[in-house]
Amino acid sequence: MATDNTFYSDLAIPPGEYLAEVLEEKGFYQAELARRMGRPIPAINEIIKGAKIITSETALQLERVLGVPAHIWTGLEAQYQLMKARANEQAQLEKDIPLLKAVPFNELANLGFVRKTRVAFEKVKELQRFFGVSALANMPQVKAFAPAFRCSSKHNASPYALAAWLRCGAIKAQEIETKPFSKENLEAVVAEAKKMTCQSPSVYLPNLKRMLAEAGVALVIMPHLPKTYANGATFWLGSDKAVVLLSIRGSWADMFWFSLFHELAHVLKHDKRLTYINDGISNPEVQKQEDEANAFAGEQLIPSKAYEAFLQTEQFGSDAIRTFAQEIGVHPGVIVGRLQHDNRLPMKTALNHMRERYIWKQSIT
Repeated sequence: MATDNTFYSDLAIPPGEYLAEVLEEKGFYQAELARRMGRPIPAINEIIKGAKIITSETALQLERVLGVPAHIWTGLEAQYQLMKARANEQAQLEKDIPLLKAVPFNELANLGFVRKTRVAFEKVKELQRFFGVSALANMPQVKAFAPAFRCSSKHNASPYALAAWLRCGAIKAQEIETKPFSKENLEAVVAEAKKMTCQSPSVYLPNLKRMLAEAGVALVIMPHLPKTYANGATFWLGSDKAVVLLSIRGSWADMFWFSLFHELAHVLKHDKRLTYINDGISNPEVQKQEDEANAFAGEQLIPSKAYEAFLQTEQFGSDAIRTFAQEIGVHPGVIVGRLQHDNRLPMKTALNHMRERYIWKQSIT
């Protein structure tokens, strides 16, 4: 066998196998090599069997005793270890393949977050890169994704799909430049945002994103991914940058605005260390915070005292709703949606024409 730089190839030969060949050529027994190197006989045997690696020190000793350059031994060892690592990686990829059905890969590919492919192994690799994990099975233990696995849902949501949605939001939020978080500035934005409910997304969205960024909040609007069932989420990227992630799930404009104020309540009032996911279902771990966020959103859109006075009139026709909406400075559709939520109007009503629907392309214009 060659003993120069021309030795390297794509074939990873176990260094112990090569050592056994060299000893045979030299007419050495393992015991003789051990004595010449000043090493225990079992250590040489373990190297030959592949149970012990050839270190740089051992490679230099083998060079002096057997005349084979040290870089050959270290190269063989490195190639062999890499071959074993690739075999282990292949085994891990095979373990992760069943999890592919829990992740909306095609949707992520269409959005540009992963490379399009039909090969299962390649899909797993893309998702490992996307999530920043060595194995998809590790995700439940990762702090950034753990809330998705704890979030209960009557919709049988996929925690992996929900984690993917959160990851998309984090990636997009990192691209948004924000000033250091300011509670005072955010409270000013909240007061101003209510007026935007009467504007079209193409008008208010650029201004809303800018104003929130100046208050230290990155607003990200992502499509609703299959099996996520989430309206919104809140988390922090460091201590000075909050992220509000919305999905316009359901497409109703009034639901979008309620979700926005709900998530902003989490930013203003609640623990920065937690991720809050609003899927419309109470999570016992954060029930109190969710109730507070719901109350905050409701109060910001429709002040409770004014709402109670409106309910007492029992006049819920289109003219009455428009008048009340104008009085409090909100879009009439917000009033209709609230009345439906409170069972004062049926879900199927002619007044639904007063509610706006958002379409994904419009929302990102």
